[in-house]
Amino acid sequence: MSENDKPRQLSADEVTAAVTDLKRQLETVAHGTTERIDCTSETLEQGLAKLVLGLMELLRRLLERQAVRRMEGGSLSDRQVEEMGQALMKLEQKIGELCQQFGLRPEDLNLGIAVGDLGAGEPGKPPDHK
Repeated sequence: MSENDKPRQLSADEVTAAVTDLKRQLETVAHGTTERIDCTSETLEQGLAKLVLGLMELLRRLLERQAVRRMEGGSLSDRQVEEMGQALMKLEQKIGELCQQFGLRPEDLNLGIAVGDLGAGEPGKPPDHK
């Protein structure tokens, strides 16, 4: 494995800056959440499903990126690559099924949080499936 393939070590200042930026983004989303998720008594179930499925989709995308990094870095066996690929595909399929059950579209799951190179995180923009 070459030096460029290894994950970059972050300094304490870089970690602090990343955490601060993520907190700022989460606060921004939290203030605008009531406008995007209508949680009246009639729509509470769908609003909660939208929030939970949005978080699940964000985590799925993060896991997918991490899996690709590990695969490219050569730290996974062929069996592990296959197992992770299957697990991620099943998770994506399950999220899609739950979206249908709650009457949501994939673009409804975008919470407006930009995380690294996962897309702009703009509300209304479909999640970045690479």
